Order: sequence, then structure tokens, then C-alpha cells
Amino acid sequence: MKLKILAFGITKDIFGTSEKEIEVDEWLTVSQLKNILEEDFPGLKKLNSYFIAIDEEYAEEDQVITSTNEIAIIPPVSGG
Repeated sequence: MKLKILAFGITKDIFGTSEKEIEVDEWLTVSQLKNILEEDFPGLKKLNSYFIAIDEEYAEEDQVITSTNEIAIIPPVSGG
């Protein structure tokens, strides 16, 4: 299945674009997606943390992703 992934902040720089489309197997979990992305974009491993959001909500590691989901990579944020 094809997934469109939205990138924000530093993850946009790591991807080189604000949107990336990838081809993956059906029944992919968030954890599996992270592994695929870190293999394709090693810069993600250098981040202290990042989150995956599905349909505008933070996703759990074992959540299953479908091709109709909106997926976003949320980088670490800091503030004061």
C-alpha cells in the first residue's frame, strides 16, 4: 500500500521535503513504520525522540496503519 507521510520541523529537513510517499506492506504498525523510515532516513535515529501522528492524534507503537490514514512525523519540540 502507498502511504503519504507529512514531515514537520527538522524531519522536513531530514526528508528533504514536507511530504513523502512510500510503498509498504499491508497491516503495518507504527513501530514497523518507524523502522522503515529510520532505515531510509538515518537522520531520524539522531533525534532524541519523534512521534508518529495518525489522523491528527499521537499513535501508539502497536497501532495498525491503513492507506486511508493521514500520517505525520512530529519532531521533538522545545519551548520556554
